[in-house]
Amino acid sequence: MLVRVLLAAMLAGVLAGVFASGAQSLRVTPLILEAETYESGDSHGAAAHADGETAATGSGHEWAPDAGWERGFYTLIANIVVDVGFALLLTAAILVSGQAIALGSGLAWGLAGFLTFVLAPAVGLPPELPGMPAADLGARQAWWLATVIATGGGLALIALMRAPLSVAAGLVLIALPHLYGAPAPVEHETAVPAHLAAEFVVASLATAFAHWLFLGGVAGFLLERALRAEAAPAAKEASA
Repeated sequence: MLVRVLLAAMLAGVLAGVFASGAQSLRVTPLILEAETYESGDSHGAAAHADGETAATGSGHEWAPDAGWERGFYTLIANIVVDVGFALLLTAAILVSGQAIALGSGLAWGLAGFLTFVLAPAVGLPPELPGMPAADLGARQAWWLATVIATGGGLALIALMRAPLSVAAGLVLIALPHLYGAPAPVEHETAVPAHLAAEFVVASLATAFAHWLFLGGVAGFLLERALRAEAAPAAKEASA
């Protein structure tokens, strides 16, 4: 059974990675490319628009894929790798919870994943365009991880236990990282227009919402089929 479940989860991750790449190309990626035109003296922005000669001559800039098919290819690979990991994590959570597995429940788990990994962290650390000020990377990563753990744990207490005390504890747990506060940048000046940053936040959250629903729905559908295929021989033997 474990092999079928793992293969189903990995396939869901691959499909979700392809979906995410296509969805990001509609609005998220064009906004990133537009924001990079406002950067000045930034090695990432320069490398992204270079023709590859800089990396070849070793002039000291950080390497980045060329704009176009090369950037799209590496984005696709990165999305697939990340989504396979998310699909395995989602599958483990579904199996540990002991809940029924189907398309509908998969969508619910996908929504929980969006709330945990995207929306809750975005309250304190909204998606940022290149060239925008940001707090210390280590502090942001620590706050993001703490928020994900607190949100996931809070949602589990609310959805799985459902007792009034558990619901209250879950709400407090979800609120804790935001009461503490996300790390803030030292400076707030940026050449990126405010309307572009706002549009990027909306586009990123909308894309992530569709992506997580797709991942959860596909994972639920494929896992249900995998478990049915595994149970079929046992049912035939029992009937015989």
